[in-house]
Amino acid sequence: MNSVEISKVSIALCTYNGESFLSEQLESFIRQTRLPDELVIGDDCSNDKTVKIIEDFAKAAPFPVRLKINEKNSGSTKNFEQTILRCTGDLIFLSDQDDIWLPEKLEKIAAEFEKSDKIGLVFSDAALVGENLEPLGYNLWNFSFTIKEQRKAKKQKMLEVLIDRNVVTGATMAFRAWFRELFSPIPTDIPFTIHDAWIALVIAANADVAVIKQPLIKYRQHSNQQLGINLQFKRKLKQQTRQEKYEESICFQIKDLERLAKLAEIIQKYPQLERKEKKLSITQLIKISMLTRYQKIQHYEARKNISSEKLKRIVLIWRELKTGRYHRYSRGLISVAIDLLEN
Repeated sequence: MNSVEISKVSIALCTYNGESFLSEQLESFIRQTRLPDELVIGDDCSNDKTVKIIEDFAKAAPFPVRLKINEKNSGSTKNFEQTILRCTGDLIFLSDQDDIWLPEKLEKIAAEFEKSDKIGLVFSDAALVGENLEPLGYNLWNFSFTIKEQRKAKKQKMLEVLIDRNVVTGATMAFRAWFRELFSPIPTDIPFTIHDAWIALVIAANADVAVIKQPLIKYRQHSNQQLGINLQFKRKLKQQTRQEKYEESICFQIKDLERLAKLAEIIQKYPQLERKEKKLSITQLIKISMLTRYQKIQHYEARKNISSEKLKRIVLIWRELKTGRYHRYSRGLISVAIDLLEN
């Protein structure tokens, strides 16, 4: 394991009609304990004061600021792709326009890369805040990165995690610049997959991924953001009927099968994703994940359709218990007891 010094750091910031919160994000770059060596911005044809805010900031910034305004609106994924390609640093940090970076973010993440040249990507947790930066009482990983997934990450099984679902939020990630050659061009036709998910997947197939449990940004939740955290999810679950819960779960699994099928198709064009030294290839991991989805659908269908007649209910539960799916996809005997006793 060889350590390597990071000589130059780039921030790739993409903007679109971001006047409401952009100034606060830009100011947080200046407060970094390790300043970036450049800020590279791609604006996706904003029609508010975004460009003016950037131009005013660039005049006084203690580092170079390079702004490119797209000729036409290209969407966030392609905007990030082009902005990343324009960066000249050894490390590239992705940034959204509406968050706040904590002062030690650049320094702590760069230090993680310097521990080993095998590390290709680092990401951290984030503190969830409201529109006016009020704490919401949760961190991002409470919703996006389970304890089980974190254990896999420690064992360098991030590729397995990322095939199953993306747990890397772009605003919390940084990666070594030379990986651009591997993940570009970024596909735009994989369901539920934008730039951060694809970048993380490709790098995890080719290098180690390090995680920092400490929140290093304030991840602002507001009505106009492209993606956010559904803080009402648990409340919604409590209000749903059994039928509604399982129908929604089945629908999600079906849609995720579409994602996996498209991913399997697309990776044929990216031979760099198939590392020979991996125990399981990415193609094999996709097949395993698809099989899991099919089994979950069968399990949820069985639980959704449990009969109100006691004998039939017992027979169905016993059959489902023997498959092992109660333990793999529900809460084991607790779920069995719920299905036995629920009216």
